[in-house]
Amino acid sequence: MVGRYYLYLFLLLSITSQIINSSSQVKQYIEVPENYKGSFPWYLGKIILATDGQYNTELAGNDEEIFGVDPESGFLYALKPFDRERKASYTLQVTLRKGVEEEILSQMVTIHIMVKDENDNMPVFTENTFYGIVSKGTKQGVAFMHVNATDLDDSSTPNADLRYKLISRYPARSYENMFQVDPKTGAISLTEQGVSSLSKLEVKHFKLEVQVKDFGDEPMGYTSVANLEISVAENTWIAESPVLLQENQKGGYPRIISEVKWNSTELHYSLKGDFSGEVFRIDEDGKIYIMSELDRETQAEYQIEVSAMNDEDIPYADHLLIVIKVIDENDNTPTFPQDTYHVDVTERTTKGTLLVHLTATDADDRNTKNAQIRYKITSQEPKLPKDFLFHLEEHTGHLTLQDAKLKASIAKKYKLEISATDLGGDPEGLSSTCFVFINVIDVNDSPPVFVKNKFAPFLIPEDAQTGMLIITLTATDEDEQIENKIIDFYIQSGNEDGTFGITTNQEQSTMTIFLEKDLDYEQTQEYNLIITVRNRAELLGTEYSPTSTAAIHIMVVNVNEAPVFTQKKYEVRVPESAQAGSVILAVEASDPDIYHQAGLIYSIRNDSKRCLSIQEHSGKIQLLHSLDREVFEDTYTVQVLVQEKGDRGLSATADVVIYILDVNDNIPILVGDYSEEYFCTPRRDNQRIIIRAFDLDSVENSAPFTFTLSNEPTLQSRWRVTALNGTHAYLSMGISYLEPRVHYVLIIITDSGTPPQSQHVHLPVTVCRCSTRGFCKIEVEKMENMPTISSALGILLGTLGAIGFFLIIIFAHMSLGAPSKQTRKSDTV
Repeated sequence: MVGRYYLYLFLLLSITSQIINSSSQVKQYIEVPENYKGSFPWYLGKIILATDGQYNTELAGNDEEIFGVDPESGFLYALKPFDRERKASYTLQVTLRKGVEEEILSQMVTIHIMVKDENDNMPVFTENTFYGIVSKGTKQGVAFMHVNATDLDDSSTPNADLRYKLISRYPARSYENMFQVDPKTGAISLTEQGVSSLSKLEVKHFKLEVQVKDFGDEPMGYTSVANLEISVAENTWIAESPVLLQENQKGGYPRIISEVKWNSTELHYSLKGDFSGEVFRIDEDGKIYIMSELDRETQAEYQIEVSAMNDEDIPYADHLLIVIKVIDENDNTPTFPQDTYHVDVTERTTKGTLLVHLTATDADDRNTKNAQIRYKITSQEPKLPKDFLFHLEEHTGHLTLQDAKLKASIAKKYKLEISATDLGGDPEGLSSTCFVFINVIDVNDSPPVFVKNKFAPFLIPEDAQTGMLIITLTATDEDEQIENKIIDFYIQSGNEDGTFGITTNQEQSTMTIFLEKDLDYEQTQEYNLIITVRNRAELLGTEYSPTSTAAIHIMVVNVNEAPVFTQKKYEVRVPESAQAGSVILAVEASDPDIYHQAGLIYSIRNDSKRCLSIQEHSGKIQLLHSLDREVFEDTYTVQVLVQEKGDRGLSATADVVIYILDVNDNIPILVGDYSEEYFCTPRRDNQRIIIRAFDLDSVENSAPFTFTLSNEPTLQSRWRVTALNGTHAYLSMGISYLEPRVHYVLIIITDSGTPPQSQHVHLPVTVCRCSTRGFCKIEVEKMENMPTISSALGILLGTLGAIGFFLIIIFAHMSLGAPSKQTRKSDTV
């Protein structure tokens, strides 16, 4: 014990204090042992104060006057030992005051004192003797009872950590391994040996001693002992199954339906199964209750698992399965899946044909008469031609045709009321009804027939216009359904070449025959048309008769027809070089009336140029003079006429188109004014003249043109001709300097005809001196064969000299005659 006190002192000296500072309060924690045996006062620890000087202390929370504060050292002390089992902690508040009457300082220290536990209490069983019942069949390790002990020491320390142990058994020691105790929980259960031995033994009572020790698994600690008396019970874990319950039971709930029993000290029951809510419940005595009425149609069977469990909710044995079957009551009416059925039946349906399979369902138990259904026809409307036209098999619900045939002409619709009754058709059974509407459908068993199918021959002239109406035929059909009355008309034979066409009117059941192509008496004189009618729907039960066929005899009447050219348009190509009298074409016509041939005469119309003639019997066309394409252009069109001989002969015309073929009979010419064009000398860069040619001939005999210079060497060296395209060319200087004057350049222009035509053109080209801007500065100097300035001046001087000479002679002659005249004048004066 002395060593323990020294340990406490050591712990006291090693106390750790934790201080939590706030703006106005300090917290301090001190841990002290209980049962202190040393001297007093017992200093617990120094109070932590954040002030200096001498202060008076006030201690709040010291109601038992156990604590004090040394004013000089500031140590907190205790005046007597602590007992943790009486009080485990204390809370003190220390406040400071400078003087007796002065105000308290703002700082306050809160001291929490925790008393540390010491193992100073023995564990104590809650009972001196524990009694238990174990049932045979209990599983290994499943607790059937518990022993319990208490310890006043701190439960969070080993001081109160209890361990249980079995220390003796009665009777003989050979059974010492039958029971076991859980060292921590005190649960008493069977061992594997106990489970196997318990069912064989005659022993019904066992006595055991159990020990409890504190301080956990450590060898030291306090112990206590208690007695266990265990009774062995027979296994009664059985239940009645199945349990039969009537559905729709009113009142008397809850009602006991079964009971189970398990023998054990610790026991409670639980139910689990395929039910919701509290339909079933079990009490603490194992009685099972039903809480409300059942509906078999909602659930016909329940499987409930009943478990007997100890206080740890562990089942002692496997659960019991209780099957609850709900006994059916005839509380459901047979129901048809639909209120009305619609069935279509054709007139020729055979006897015994299944019309519809009626099926009613009953929610009651199908294995009882509650769900055994019988079917019956309760009414038929109309009862034509008699009642019971239909048969309903009472067990299967198969509705069949009873009579051999139905006739839509007698009744087009029947209404049957059908009943379904449970309890095997018992009058006391529940029943429901449905309605079957049977539509009698007409079948196509009446073939269409012509109202009239024999006619006198139709006479039609061969020149009748296409589209001409010949005859309209009408057919009838006695069927009632529209689809059975639809009629298609056909020309079965006699119209292989498609001379005739037909149109039909389904609403009026008519067919119109009209002329599709022109008639020709010379080819066909008569037609025999066979017309048939057929239903679009398949004909049943009968065949088409001759009344569904009509014969139309058409005779073609001959008409005098106009002659016909072999072509409506004749085309011929004639070169413009063709000579007068040449035959360029022969037209031909014939008379369609092979049985009344007439002579034919040919003539020409619209020959405005009067360049053609035609031989009236042969149809040969000749030229009266040649055709100049440049006059007639490319084509010349006339009309030829053929006419039967006689005053009232018929005629026909055809066009003759003459394509005049060009001949290269025109030479190319140079076109355009080049008088304003000039070349600068010395030669400037890129100076050239564009020249253009033209030809009156057609494209084949004109462009492209070839531009060349004559073979004269001087000309070839001075000038260049370069092709620009098929109709234009460039003319440019071949050397850098030419004499300023008008030069004549000989250019040869050749067309592309066969044979080609050429034209030699002397093109005057001006060459001059140019300014810096490229303009001529002076007049063009002398031209070829033109006198020079000196020669012109000599001629002028010679001319003036001759004129002067003649004037001298005249004046001399005048002067010789002058004296006589002057004398006479003088004399006269």
